[in-house]
Amino acid sequence: MEKTKILFISQEITPYLPESKMSIIGRYLPQGIQDKGKEIRAFMPKYGVVNERRNQLHEVIRLSGMNIIIDDTDHSLIIKVASIQSARMQVYFIDNEDYFQRKGMFGDAETPFYDDNDERAIFFSRGVIETVKKLRWSPDIIHCHGWVTSLIPLYIKKAFVDDPLFQDAKVIYSVYDDEFNQELDPNFRKKLKLKGVGSEETKTVEVANFLNLSKLAIDYSDGIIFGSENINKDLQKHIKSSNLPVLDYKNEEEYIDAYYDFYDKVL
Repeated sequence: MEKTKILFISQEITPYLPESKMSIIGRYLPQGIQDKGKEIRAFMPKYGVVNERRNQLHEVIRLSGMNIIIDDTDHSLIIKVASIQSARMQVYFIDNEDYFQRKGMFGDAETPFYDDNDERAIFFSRGVIETVKKLRWSPDIIHCHGWVTSLIPLYIKKAFVDDPLFQDAKVIYSVYDDEFNQELDPNFRKKLKLKGVGSEETKTVEVANFLNLSKLAIDYSDGIIFGSENINKDLQKHIKSSNLPVLDYKNEEEYIDAYYDFYDKVL
């Protein structure tokens, strides 16, 4: 019997970024699921704060070279990879010189919240999907962690719904307490557009803030996991009204087993 394939798309993974609840899950969940017999791939953004030399990142030439068009502008997609030897696990990094060669993840001392964080999220989401297509790897479950992955469910269910690689994939979105207070660019909905993704599909993010981005992700997902103990109350209400399968918060001793069982439930 063919192994179940799980695609992990994470905002943060340690040791490439400092330890946090999300980065620790991003690191140890894929390993734990792989150890239980499922096939995995893991992706994250190649923020400028990721030390390429120390972590031995290298470009994957055969996967790089595509252009992703956002708001009528071409942006080159660069794919890098690093190995976590102790876990027998590779991590793929989505990179672009315009978007990810900066001092911070989503802001820095000079600019607390980057003006183009909306385009960075779009580029990352589409970059992951295009790379998985190049790998010709068909995931059964796509598990998204963090707000920068919030567009993945929309794109999978609408823009790539007819692609044979994704048409049977189930999307799980983990909600965290990674809230930000700013609004994204007012033209965000226009920039999101692809075949299958128009004004109707993006009306939830008419005001593009953390809460509405999270609601958009939930609306196009097949299951929800509480990745943090304390989740925005409005978000909790939206999740409850969605009638989706939900997995409540699990501590570090139990989450790998619980997530493993939840994947089978969603499938």
